[in-house]
Amino acid sequence: MKKGKRYVEAAKLVDKTAAYDVSEAVALVKKAASAKFDETVEAHIRLGVDSRHADQQVRGAVVLPHGTGKTVRVLVFAKGPKADEAQAAGADFVGAEDLIPKIQNEGWLDFDVVVATPDMMGVVGRLGRVLGPKGLMPNPKAGTVTMDVTKAIEDIKAGKIEYRLDKSNIIHVPIGKASFTEEQLADNFQTLIDAIIKAKPSSAKGTYLRSVTLTSTMGPGVKINTVKLA
Repeated sequence: MKKGKRYVEAAKLVDKTAAYDVSEAVALVKKAASAKFDETVEAHIRLGVDSRHADQQVRGAVVLPHGTGKTVRVLVFAKGPKADEAQAAGADFVGAEDLIPKIQNEGWLDFDVVVATPDMMGVVGRLGRVLGPKGLMPNPKAGTVTMDVTKAIEDIKAGKIEYRLDKSNIIHVPIGKASFTEEQLADNFQTLIDAIIKAKPSSAKGTYLRSVTLTSTMGPGVKINTVKLA
């Protein structure tokens, strides 16, 4: 695929053979983000685990101290007082069985995170085929299956992100926007890395952090020196 002129210029800033300190990497990513919109900065973390084994799954959630810079739309599956509580806490959408045909038949997906009370998981389970592939299924490990819907909504709105391995054992997550300060991005990144290191499965052998790369939406990847992270 032919790269655009802007990307080629940005790529010249980065030494592909080097592994940078976090502060240097963040500065380079910001400098290389030259699109006309506020690019998202993402971390791509390859782990030395095998996600095919249940005891080597790495999954969880963490609240980034400076948020993601994105307005997150929260859908809550709840009934009665819990539905009222969700509304009061600032959920964008609240419902129960009534939402099933809307999502299943009409393809309505105008939300970014789904929270559900445990008693609603039977209902939400019917949407597994739609929500599962999009990574939208509520999960107790991520704190999205809970009776404390107020805390779940507040954390998500404050910048809580979920991390999980893909099939090639890589975690892809946003850590902010290119308009953030270098300190904010570095803080967010460190909080994420600390959480992932803490989540290391006891059965994982060898090097855990195989490679860590920061990139902006349209910019080149910048490798981070993993030795200093662990």
